[in-house]
Amino acid sequence: MFTGIVEELGEVVRLTEGAGDSALLAVRGPLVTSDARHGDSISVNGVCLTVIDNDGGVFTADVMGETLRRSSLGALRPGSPVNLERAATVGSRLGGHLVQGHVDGVATIVAREPADDWEVLRFSLPSGLGRYVVEKGSITVDGVSLTVMAVSADTFEVGLIPTTLKLTVLGSKGVGDPVNLEVDVIAKYVEKMLGDRHVG
Repeated sequence: MFTGIVEELGEVVRLTEGAGDSALLAVRGPLVTSDARHGDSISVNGVCLTVIDNDGGVFTADVMGETLRRSSLGALRPGSPVNLERAATVGSRLGGHLVQGHVDGVATIVAREPADDWEVLRFSLPSGLGRYVVEKGSITVDGVSLTVMAVSADTFEVGLIPTTLKLTVLGSKGVGDPVNLEVDVIAKYVEKMLGDRHVG
């Protein structure tokens, strides 16, 4: 479980194709690796990955084909910046919202609109996810917990403060770039429970 508060801007060292449709991802992140052990979870651009090795500030994780198909991790290259967050611990502050690190879909940046000290970013909204996205609700974009400012049938908007622009990959991404989305898991559970209740 994560909070969507990015701890560090890391860098991809390598993405190596593995057996079948899997891959091995190595990421440099001195902060998140400072106490990382084999089996720990680290969020990489919003995707929960399991540490299999940690050496000299670089951790390695297996990425299975399902993850490569459902996220933008397959598009990463050596040198690509990535948002990193260690799993939350019991008793830690919940600065963002409850984030699982399970990507629901890949969106693209449709527009960037600079304001005085911040920016509004508009993203495409993949089919089937719109019912979970509400104005003033939470959404995770590349592992960043954000508040939805506006939503339409096929897009949504968020506002990024200077800290988010400076300390996450969202500050450097351009129109057309892919991002990982995770909608609020509570909304999905509520939908399932209400749906089951109305059947029969």
